[in-house]
Amino acid sequence: MMDISQFSKQISEYTVQKIPYFFLIDFELKRPMVCKLEEAEKNGILYNFKGKTNANEQIQIPKPELTYTAIDKKNYFKKLYTVIEELNNGNSFLLNLTFPTPIDCNLSLKEIFYASNAPYKLCLKDNFVVFSPESFVQIKGNQISTFPMKGTIDAEIPEAKKILLENEKEAWEHHTIVDLMRNDLSMIAEKVRVNRFRYIEKIKTHKGEILQTSSAVSGNLKEGWENSFGENLLKILPAGSVSGAPKKKTVEIIQSVEDVPRGYYTGIFGWFDGENLDSAVAIRFIEKQGEQLYFKSGGGITANSDPQKEYDELIQKIYLPVG
Repeated sequence: MMDISQFSKQISEYTVQKIPYFFLIDFELKRPMVCKLEEAEKNGILYNFKGKTNANEQIQIPKPELTYTAIDKKNYFKKLYTVIEELNNGNSFLLNLTFPTPIDCNLSLKEIFYASNAPYKLCLKDNFVVFSPESFVQIKGNQISTFPMKGTIDAEIPEAKKILLENEKEAWEHHTIVDLMRNDLSMIAEKVRVNRFRYIEKIKTHKGEILQTSSAVSGNLKEGWENSFGENLLKILPAGSVSGAPKKKTVEIIQSVEDVPRGYYTGIFGWFDGENLDSAVAIRFIEKQGEQLYFKSGGGITANSDPQKEYDELIQKIYLPVG
């Protein structure tokens, strides 16, 4: 396993040499991984970036069934109130609190990978599977773009779109993350601007449909950006939408409140084809620990968060995108 400095150097070298590669970084920046694209499958990596994939096997998949064991609400509320106290003390403005929920599923991780409909998918051996709807950064030419996602609602609720867009807590949360991502991009790019703000996307799940809000932020990279790409990528990690603001202090609070390190959950994964780069935030994440599966999910907490609504959102995100 390489360390973060080796990762940074390697990813820059591959980018300069226009060598196609795959990369994966955990939330804590302790277990980065990079390999040539042609070596991904040999390393137990199956990926799919908007149809660009090394997974071409034809397999029969039974109808997906997923059940969960609800996490202890008392424990969740205790941690949430600790976070709210930190927010009220001014140590953070917004914090993404996450929990692992035990689940049972009739599919293997590999079968979940093949069955899922999502723009970004990843399966690492028999360790975890990701079916993420959220892009992190994309690079085309010298333009870098990011697409922070914040705000979720059950699409079956009457006037769901109106409710989501007019919800003050959701709007403030989204504004905060867009501002954070704009500031992050400004560290490595010029002329950073918001191209689209709070647009709605619909996601099909095995339980029905949900709506999510995203924004698009972009900037211009300087000539020769490839030489320091690895170093600059680390400057904007972890992703703002799954950490919070201000980022450094918020991550410290996350690590003191959450029971276990997140690992690759809420990290990022991506690929470079020799010219362009695409990457995603590792959310909608199922991890295997021993014989037990865990679905890792969470949501943004503000000082005005309703504990029951935050708990419900965490549960709502436990789904398979196979509808």
